[in-house]
Amino acid sequence: MPVTLLGAAEIRALAAELDVTPTKKLGQNFVVDANTVRKIVHVAGVRDGERVVEIGPGLGSLTLAILEAGAAVTAVEIDHRLAERLSATAAAHGVAGDRLTVVDADALRVTELPGDPTILVANLPYNVSVPVLLHFLETFPHLDRGVVMVQAEVGERLAAPPGSKVYGAPSVKAAWYGTWRLAGTVSRQVFWPVPNVDSVLVGFQRDGEPRGTEEERRATFAIVDAAFQQRRKMLRQALSGIFGGGSAEASAVLEAAGVAPTARGEELTVDDFQHIARVAPARSARASLGG
Repeated sequence: MPVTLLGAAEIRALAAELDVTPTKKLGQNFVVDANTVRKIVHVAGVRDGERVVEIGPGLGSLTLAILEAGAAVTAVEIDHRLAERLSATAAAHGVAGDRLTVVDADALRVTELPGDPTILVANLPYNVSVPVLLHFLETFPHLDRGVVMVQAEVGERLAAPPGSKVYGAPSVKAAWYGTWRLAGTVSRQVFWPVPNVDSVLVGFQRDGEPRGTEEERRATFAIVDAAFQQRRKMLRQALSGIFGGGSAEASAVLEAAGVAPTARGEELTVDDFQHIARVAPARSARASLGG
């Protein structure tokens, strides 16, 4: 029996049956267009036999499209009613029970994923999209690629290169894990309810080797946060409170890392930020030894 997709009328009927009203608090906007969910799966390059994790499956529109492609799905859903209903919806649309695993949990608190999925595909709630993405990339190193639908402004930040007006902390932190690209636009009209913002697809490919240790990642991200908290300030000022010793010590660390103290955060690559994080403890150790 082939997998069939949800239509707009059935989605509304399911929502009524479950007494679910899409809420701004949870950032819920359900996709009601079959062509759109198939497009997301196609852009993600989902193949038969692969294991996909989906965050926030909602009523199951995108879930069924992933299953239609022959993949298995681990679906993480915070709304108990939606999580409880998803397997029955999948079964009614031709999905064998062993191809869908539902995790009834807050995605920001999940630390284990059944099946060790290698692909992330999701229509992410606008209000938590960046924290959720970073949490999953940090926690699940077996996720090596994916495509997510997010608010256009967020997607542009994630894929922004250094020097861009929208390049910021999310851009650098995302780049820690791999390469990102804008992969398409999505009409507002395919959602219920229709959002008041535009959406885009963003694709990522994880780097082959881990960039650094967890300690190094934390140190780098702290520097990134400080640099963009006051993004108009030169780095010697923006980082003056992070190394101890004020702007003089910040300037010394930056110069040792090969970064101009007068530069601003938006000019630096993730490699630059990581190099600063590596140089700082070495300087501190030399100072403590009197060298």
